[in-house]
Amino acid sequence: MLSILKNYSLPIFEKYPQILDFVPNVDRPFFNIYLWDHFNKWATILTKGRFVPNDFEFVAGELPLTEFKHVVAAIATYYLIIFGKVLLKNYPAFKLNFLFELHNLFLTGISLGILVLMVEQLVPMIVNNGLFYAICNSGAWTQPMVTLYYMNYIVKYIEFIDTLFLILKKKKLTFLHTYHHGATALLCYTQLVGTTSISWVPITLNLGVHVIMYWYYFLAARGIRVWWKEWVTRCQIIQFILDIGFIYFAVYTKLIHDYFPQMPHCGSCVGSLTATVAGCTIISSYLFLFIAFYIEVYRNKGTKTSRVVKRVRGGVAAKVNEYVNVDLKNTATPSPSPSTRKQQTSKK
Repeated sequence: MLSILKNYSLPIFEKYPQILDFVPNVDRPFFNIYLWDHFNKWATILTKGRFVPNDFEFVAGELPLTEFKHVVAAIATYYLIIFGKVLLKNYPAFKLNFLFELHNLFLTGISLGILVLMVEQLVPMIVNNGLFYAICNSGAWTQPMVTLYYMNYIVKYIEFIDTLFLILKKKKLTFLHTYHHGATALLCYTQLVGTTSISWVPITLNLGVHVIMYWYYFLAARGIRVWWKEWVTRCQIIQFILDIGFIYFAVYTKLIHDYFPQMPHCGSCVGSLTATVAGCTIISSYLFLFIAFYIEVYRNKGTKTSRVVKRVRGGVAAKVNEYVNVDLKNTATPSPSPSTRKQQTSKK
């Protein structure tokens, strides 16, 4: 592409030839800048050398939350905190708007950062080796990708704080919300220790959705209403449909290659059987639950007004509205018509 642009004479290139230095290419898809080098530099500086992305190595049992018993303990603690919310029943709800805004802004930023760094690694891998290589070959399990997988895994525990905010603000917790957080942490762990090269598919899609979702939560916490809140759930459903398409294909070709090689398939897919079963089960359950949730909230709740009233009264709220404070006193009351005002005046 760069050579084509150099041969293609345009006034702007003649006046500003330095622009050509920022033309994207396969190896550096973001303005010809290798973001990984910058990430490695600043991560090393900010952590004072404790985390050097170029030197990172995933070793189960030596890193935080990489032993199964520790994972189970962390997830169990998460659910114990949920059940312990009854201890706060006699206390008023906390506001915590500022902290909640910071939390959502942080998750928006880190989700976007990990996503961009993954895309930078994936573009040359897919272009040079093909999509099947990227989802099934052990060569796709590269050191930079594993580093980003582990970062994404740790973020799943930070997202547990979502539920803590809901508890302190005395918002209704849905089964989908609590199940999703715990199951996602377990899912990411199984894929890390199971070395599934296809991990980038659900992770990148999930990161993309989370950028939209946490940005929405940030805006909602600031009292900014947007028209696209329903699309947050729609994007989640689309995400899981794509996930299942890729994962079921990988599972099929892996099982056929290992047990029925005479049947048509594309070759083997790396990853442990445990990771394969966990991925299929959890992602499939997500699709079912999110579709049921979407139908319940957006299709069977009647008018928009009735949905607002039911949310205020503690009915089942949309996941994208769980974090928004609703106050009946601040609900706008329609102004009376001129004829009504005239009747009221005459009665007085």
